[in-house]
Amino acid sequence: MILKQLQVGHMAIFAYIVGDEETGDALVIDPAAETDRILAEAEKNGLTIRTVVNTHGHVDHISGNADMKKKTGAKIVIHEADAGMLTSTPAMILAMFRAKASPAADILVRDGDTIEAGRVKLKVLHTPGHTPGGISLYTDGFVFTGDTLFVEAVGRTDLPGGSWKILEQSIRERLYTLPDDTVVLPGHNYGRMPTSTIGSEKRNNPYVR
Repeated sequence: MILKQLQVGHMAIFAYIVGDEETGDALVIDPAAETDRILAEAEKNGLTIRTVVNTHGHVDHISGNADMKKKTGAKIVIHEADAGMLTSTPAMILAMFRAKASPAADILVRDGDTIEAGRVKLKVLHTPGHTPGGISLYTDGFVFTGDTLFVEAVGRTDLPGGSWKILEQSIRERLYTLPDDTVVLPGHNYGRMPTSTIGSEKRNNPYVR
């Protein structure tokens, strides 16, 4: 598996390229901005992006969807509970974030589904709380946590559709039950390090211990 973490845009957002070195197939998680840079990194590693996966539907994570789809023809994937958010971001919010409206999703997923990039398989973990359709993506040794779990922090729950009770449950029951050595790959660079582990978060995260 080829894995690249790229900080993009103005809100310390992490976009991820996940690819199969044998087939060259790849997906990008949350291409929020700087799509040309993301594509250049993929090309440098011999990868072709065929899928865009959004961990949730907030504008700061989906604002590169339109460019990425136009440039690659990639299919857009999101959890069914957040699908409506892709095409309903108010014009005022788009202007505030200098963002482009996202196209509608091509594929809707649920908990337990698998998203593939060549031979690489990511399991969809429904981890709501930040948004109703927030997801994390798990493959052996790694979990992409979007805005559910950060390095020693958690996603906010004061926006529409957010719930602290549900977020805490998602972290305890869906993420903290993964192997302790699983690398946590968050949706923002908000911590003292760009990555963590499940074991470290269970010990050190002040919000959910």
